[in-house]
Amino acid sequence: MAKQILLPDVVCKVEKSGNRYNAWSTDGVKYTSEITHGCRKNAFNGNYLIGRFVSTNGNKGTSWRRVTDKVMAQMENSPTINTPNTEASVSVDVPTDHAEVLNFIHSSYSLKPAGLMMSELKWKYLIRSAVRGKNIMMTGPAGCGKTMAAKSVVNSLDRPDFYFNLGATQDPRSTLIGNTHFDSKKGTFFSKSLFVEAIQTPDAVILLDELSRAHPDAWNILMTVLDYGQRYLRLDEADGSDTIKVADGVTFVATANIGNEYTSTRVMDKALMDRFTIVEMDVLSEDDETTLLNYMFPHVDSVVLGNVAKIATLTRTESNSDTARITSGVSTRTTVELCGLLYDGFSLEEAAEVSIYPQYDNTGGVDSERTFVKQIVQKFCDDGSSDDLFNEDEMAEAEGDAS
Repeated sequence: MAKQILLPDVVCKVEKSGNRYNAWSTDGVKYTSEITHGCRKNAFNGNYLIGRFVSTNGNKGTSWRRVTDKVMAQMENSPTINTPNTEASVSVDVPTDHAEVLNFIHSSYSLKPAGLMMSELKWKYLIRSAVRGKNIMMTGPAGCGKTMAAKSVVNSLDRPDFYFNLGATQDPRSTLIGNTHFDSKKGTFFSKSLFVEAIQTPDAVILLDELSRAHPDAWNILMTVLDYGQRYLRLDEADGSDTIKVADGVTFVATANIGNEYTSTRVMDKALMDRFTIVEMDVLSEDDETTLLNYMFPHVDSVVLGNVAKIATLTRTESNSDTARITSGVSTRTTVELCGLLYDGFSLEEAAEVSIYPQYDNTGGVDSERTFVKQIVQKFCDDGSSDDLFNEDEMAEAEGDAS
């Protein structure tokens, strides 16, 4: 049996207008805001079509990629392409008149993707900071949605965007400035990095992911780039070395994990943090977590999804208590991963075994963090409720028998 080819529900052609690469579907609908700047630019330069492919793993995800000749041939023999998803985030050109700016900011909540759980106040503050050209730092616990929120702002403003994961960068100079190369014909020459291209792109939005985990050398390089009074990148530390000016309208959006929970990461330089407007992401409440999981996994039993949210909430509450028996709660990123396993046929107990337990220390046996978390999960695996989560009488009796 021939393997079925996954077809896109939307096909777009990319056109260039000034510095912007706009994507238009075959029926004249603009999809620029859904597609990264790099994807649109590559499609234009490569003169090929791109399509939106819907994920088949149950989490409603989509991806934009090149439409191959094989896919095009299959589409010619298939029914009409599906109507675009009306829940997709939309974008509008940002106005310049003050009254229009105010209206844009305070009506911007409609631009927030349905899958992003964020209060209207914080979303408006985030949009306002971006519109006003502020450097924005998204802070909060790991897995709470900082990167998703940052990318949502990029899509909503419909501006050229660039992404850099600074936490994974081993060589900050190479990533942020460039490299010196030797060629037998050219001799020694310098090639600038993608970051240099990014800061020279007018109105670009540059996402600096995991800035708190970056090497201190990266922080030092970024100091003058982020300073509103300087806004330049120095190509070398030596006095009098060449500098590159940051283009007009460039906005930087960073994500960072800050707090006692992240003692393993470097303490961020206060001078660097002062260059940002801080937007703190909230840990989701049980109700919000449940709403998010039901939105992302509509084919998974809603009762089970609610239990996953309860497990996460109980661990978070415990980690914040004065007598905490665990150092951190289950993150939203982990609950999403766990529910993906549920969708793929894993039981709650199996999913927790591979996605939750490895995050907790097993030292100490029955008194370990992992054992405590297992007790929480196991209660929901047994009877699906959280009543009498820990029966103190039974625990005391068990301890007595052990002694």
